[in-house]
Amino acid sequence: MGNGPLAVIGAAVLWGTAGTIGLLVSTGSASDATALAAARLVIGGAALAFVARRGLRRVIKPGLLLGAVAVAAYQLCFFAAVTRTGVAIGSVVAIGSGPVFTGLLSWLMQGRRPTRRWTLTTAVAICGCAALIVGGGAEAGTRAVSGVLFALLGGLVYAFYAVMAARAIGRGGDSDAVMGVMFGGAAIIMLPVLALTWPGWAAEPRALLVVLYLGLGTTALAYLLYGRGLRTTPVATAATLALTEPAVAALLGLVVLGERLSPVSIAGLVLLGASLLAAAVPERGPEPKTEGPERAADQGPEMELESQP
Repeated sequence: MGNGPLAVIGAAVLWGTAGTIGLLVSTGSASDATALAAARLVIGGAALAFVARRGLRRVIKPGLLLGAVAVAAYQLCFFAAVTRTGVAIGSVVAIGSGPVFTGLLSWLMQGRRPTRRWTLTTAVAICGCAALIVGGGAEAGTRAVSGVLFALLGGLVYAFYAVMAARAIGRGGDSDAVMGVMFGGAAIIMLPVLALTWPGWAAEPRALLVVLYLGLGTTALAYLLYGRGLRTTPVATAATLALTEPAVAALLGLVVLGERLSPVSIAGLVLLGASLLAAAVPERGPEPKTEGPERAADQGPEMELESQP
């Protein structure tokens, strides 16, 4: 397994801790979810922009600015989903739908059809996600349905900014700078939201530590790893590897929050694990020919869908 897939998996592990950590200090209300999403992005986005400060101007493009809007939207959708459905189900639906949307957007925007292996591993992973949902015993009702819809919308906007980032990196943009532009822009968008929703409990030392971890750990560090993973990992494969997140979230929900996993849910985790291993191991085959450095830069990670999983 190369460093690229490992970096993506490392990022997904960090993402998987966000929902559980957030619920440890919040009341579970929609306003708290919005405040946590805003604080996470403002801190994490500022850190990413600072790390890549010298290279930001070179990669600013309309697509990345749209990606910044999508990053902000994803955070709001994600925390809104987990407060309505629980950590395990909200994470599974949001991230489980991501590979499907990513594969479709990569196909539509880049004209590259995903490989059979990607299709198979993603299908198995989604079956695992479905088993987690069915076994999780989510309560029926408007709140659960709205949570699933928020999660699906989150999966779509996640796919959009992942494809935008992969395209920019594939065209020669520095991965740290690409993430700095998208998340720095998202931080600016979320500043007014943070000012309007900042709850009183967030001033407590424990809450401040949680907010710092969400910003610096699950956002800044995670997306630095993700961006570097996209240098050598096709974006559709990276989206499948990101399904590590719901697996980690489900396990943390079980161990930390006391959420119960049925035998069906456990089977879903096994399916997820098997599919992730299959997706992470590169296929053997002849390396694609290039026509010089410019041609290689134009291809990028998203153009490798037909030659890699």
